[in-house]
Amino acid sequence: MSEISADTAALGGILVHVEPGEASRERVEVAAALARSMGCRLIGLGAEMAQPLVASPYGGVNTAEWVVAMNKQIEDDLTAAGEAFARDAGGVEHEWRAMREMPARALASVARTCDIVVVSAHPQTNYYRAADPAEVVMRSGRPVLVVPDKAVPLKGRAVVLAWKDTREARRALQDGVPFLQRAEQVVVVAVCSQDEAAAVQRQVDDVLAYLARRGVKAKAQLSVAPDSGVVGELNNAAQAIDADLIIAGAYGQSRLREWVFGGVTRTLMDEPTRHLLLSH
Repeated sequence: MSEISADTAALGGILVHVEPGEASRERVEVAAALARSMGCRLIGLGAEMAQPLVASPYGGVNTAEWVVAMNKQIEDDLTAAGEAFARDAGGVEHEWRAMREMPARALASVARTCDIVVVSAHPQTNYYRAADPAEVVMRSGRPVLVVPDKAVPLKGRAVVLAWKDTREARRALQDGVPFLQRAEQVVVVAVCSQDEAAAVQRQVDDVLAYLARRGVKAKAQLSVAPDSGVVGELNNAAQAIDADLIIAGAYGQSRLREWVFGGVTRTLMDEPTRHLLLSH
């Protein structure tokens, strides 16, 4: 990252969900490295909730014994998660919290203490123990750093900013300023139809001027392509400058108690090739 000036935007705190053992090691190491580079506090959160008891039709279940055993398991898991966090926090200033709650909901609640939330792209499928990244993006009200599989620490020397003239993209632009100000290369990528090109170019020019006023030297890349080609254009732009971070708006809504994302957001999250900073 480039040298930080006195007026560079800063992060005050980073929140990361922690699980026992090795399950969250890479995620916590990424969050710790980011906290170290940003000079901010790291908050580790252990969160787990008992799964519903499903009785077998072929035999009884001793509910009282099950409750005692489940409570003991959760306490042991939260203690082990705290130990894993202390191991992986890497010497940065940190704080530990533990909650008996669904992890995504717990992260959304504790997000009031931080500027950014760090999650894994593909956690375990047991959402009573692991945070659903889609739910965290939609619930938290904070930018969410989605860490790809087999992650390495985020360097942020080169960054791609996805632009579309929407509320979510404008939010992502603002949320991304602390990263953009530290980057050595920034490319603003907009994908549109041929008929929209002139109007979108004016929008991108405004974005470049906005960033310039904040000390960010950015270049524009306007591509004419269908919506199905947006992710490919973003990844190609990132590969061209060796960017390890894409900043984008997250588009989605709640439907039948599930989070339904737009095609671009879903593809970015389902097939992450680098770190994603998503804002909703």
